[in-house]
Amino acid sequence: MDQRTSGAGALTQNNDATQALLGVVCGLSAALFWALGFAGTRHGLKVGFTPVDLLVHRYVWSGIAFLPLVLRAGISDLCGIGWARGLALMVLGGPVMSLISYTGFLFVPLGHGSVIQPSCATLGGLLLAAAFLKERISASRLTGAIVIVGGLGVIGAESIGHIGIDGVQGDLIFVLTGLMFAGFGALLRHWRVSAVSAALVINVLSLLLLPIYVATVGLAHIAAIGLTENAIQALAQGVLAGPAALYLFAVSVQRLGVARAAVFPACVPALTVLTGWLLLGEPPTALQAAGLVTVLCGFYLAQRQR
Repeated sequence: MDQRTSGAGALTQNNDATQALLGVVCGLSAALFWALGFAGTRHGLKVGFTPVDLLVHRYVWSGIAFLPLVLRAGISDLCGIGWARGLALMVLGGPVMSLISYTGFLFVPLGHGSVIQPSCATLGGLLLAAAFLKERISASRLTGAIVIVGGLGVIGAESIGHIGIDGVQGDLIFVLTGLMFAGFGALLRHWRVSAVSAALVINVLSLLLLPIYVATVGLAHIAAIGLTENAIQALAQGVLAGPAALYLFAVSVQRLGVARAAVFPACVPALTVLTGWLLLGEPPTALQAAGLVTVLCGFYLAQRQR
């Protein structure tokens, strides 16, 4: 009997370890895919895509893939979310935010946007959690927020001192998109909408923008860039940074829990800087590296519960 109990306990431990390992692998993969989305954006702008072109790749393919799921769940009330809430989420966490974010990379290097946007999303999330959702903010999280602001100040100093007015403009764009995403997250919590349901609705609603794009911009420009480059963007934006990253992060949350899985989005800035260096040949400057390290320390403190 003791041997049976011991054997069952060992199997349970092995299963728990396997589930935890799966959660870690999925979480890291999601962070890497988000980072590749940032790098793909920077590359796409360099080869001639406009922010609107990239927006098409980001939402059309996943919108087509998700359309049957939304139709099955109910298009009349958008999977129970409702049209008014769906449109609000579409603005704060969908194509409107993405278009503004893509524009930011026209002004600043990859290391700026990939650090400033998620940092401001974290800062905005803490602020909205306290003011709007009435959540208590621990001393550790408040300290983390202050450290993140310090890291952003280091990166901002590079824009002011070395890039100029364009750099400041680009940084402010990513401050805006980070705060927009914080609002998106706050509404998800307030309305008790799952991230998966929101992603399904946002991607499908974004299909409404495709006829406008075809009528006003046309397909000639995007086709002239070539099949290979379009395939890269379809993969980076429409698959990896979109549904694939979302699915993997959802699996990570299921296996590890929300608190432990929250560490993986915090890895995105470092992974983006690394992929930008390796794939695009954009090594971080000393100020960017210092700002990144400072921000990562702030992320660690901001995610602690005490």
